[in-house]
Amino acid sequence: MTFPSSQHTPQSDHKITTPGIDGITIDCVIFGFNKASLEVLLVQHAEGESIGKWGLLGGYMKREESADDAAHRIVYELTSLDNIYLEQLKAFTNPDRVPERRVVTIGYYTLVNREDYNIKASLSVIEAKWYKINTIPDLIFDHNEILKFSLMQLRNRVRQAPIGFNLLPEKFTLLQLMHLYEEILGIELDKSNFRRKILHMKLLIALDEKQQDVSHRAAKLYKFDAETYKKLTEKGLNFEF
Repeated sequence: MTFPSSQHTPQSDHKITTPGIDGITIDCVIFGFNKASLEVLLVQHAEGESIGKWGLLGGYMKREESADDAAHRIVYELTSLDNIYLEQLKAFTNPDRVPERRVVTIGYYTLVNREDYNIKASLSVIEAKWYKINTIPDLIFDHNEILKFSLMQLRNRVRQAPIGFNLLPEKFTLLQLMHLYEEILGIELDKSNFRRKILHMKLLIALDEKQQDVSHRAAKLYKFDAETYKKLTEKGLNFEF
């Protein structure tokens, strides 16, 4: 058996340098539900190379921060949203994702009930605005890709755990719940089949209340059974309608 020669060639004496990472950023996808539409919160940048353009909520992670701490700080600074649950997606590492710089970003996503929050744009953004999921404009960098990945992750998660329920008000109708799942999954559900399966899960508490101030026949209201909700969240479930 022979081994490669250990002699140095002229080329091997040259020091090879590789550009390092300029920074690590955080980008957050904030999903909300408005009556019958799944929406995502976007911001229009007021400064820097992306001024005037729309993107996800994002910013640089500070040296002393964990990724989770940075995500919560960035969301709060840009919108005043506080004490929300953020789930980490993955790192997006395409070397060309930001022009002329090597920047890695860590993606997060969350689901919020729009009625619970008053969004306030910070000084570093021109506007914070909810966009319907099917009307998303061209976003900066690879933010459309991050959004697409987070939507795929959301669709997988809602089939396994009742996480999508945070998008609804405390009291809701079965039709509102069905519309929520239709929007998230991007499919049309059979009304009777959905009703039968969701009620069989014993996840809902039927209230002695109906909708108020509606032009059509008022529907019965429900709320979630907190104890069953907790158990299903922990052990998982199958939301295949």
